[in-house]
Amino acid sequence: MRFGGTMKRAFWIALGTAALSVVAFAQQVEIDNALLAAPGNLKNNASVVHWKDDYTYETLKQGTRDIVGYDKSGKPGHPPFSVACTNKGNLPREAQDLKLEAIADKAASKAAFDNAEKDGTRVKPVFGSVWYHFEGPDREHAHTHMTIAVPGATQQTLGLPENGKSGGVWIMDKGTSTAHLMTPGE
Repeated sequence: MRFGGTMKRAFWIALGTAALSVVAFAQQVEIDNALLAAPGNLKNNASVVHWKDDYTYETLKQGTRDIVGYDKSGKPGHPPFSVACTNKGNLPREAQDLKLEAIADKAASKAAFDNAEKDGTRVKPVFGSVWYHFEGPDREHAHTHMTIAVPGATQQTLGLPENGKSGGVWIMDKGTSTAHLMTPGE
């Protein structure tokens, strides 16, 4: 059976519409997944970005607050299911993290992180910003984890311990750009 011009056009329009619907559905799934990491009161007004292979991102959902969510599932150094939300000001650091974590040799990756810290090129996170993580082997078995960025912090500057032995909040990676507050049970 041969299609006439009108039938061909209708076919291609229908096919194009179906393809756009699939893309829109996939983007909505990515948006919904990324926002699983955000606390309930922040979800509605959060932005969502999609990380590209070149460590840049495209905005899938523009929010009205400074919080942004993204999916890192299966990326090097991350569990099969891994989503996070943080302050938009932390996106340059996240891009650097993704790039350095993608170095296949783990020793070389760690050395790249250490060298960036040592030579001052390590991007600093926004002081006091929160990273909300929801990750695990899959969505059903994922757990939450939250850290608060305090770059450069030490026991002297914040008055908090530099290890978790006391059972309370403590500073991990003291004195570095990676310094962050750990909370018990997280």
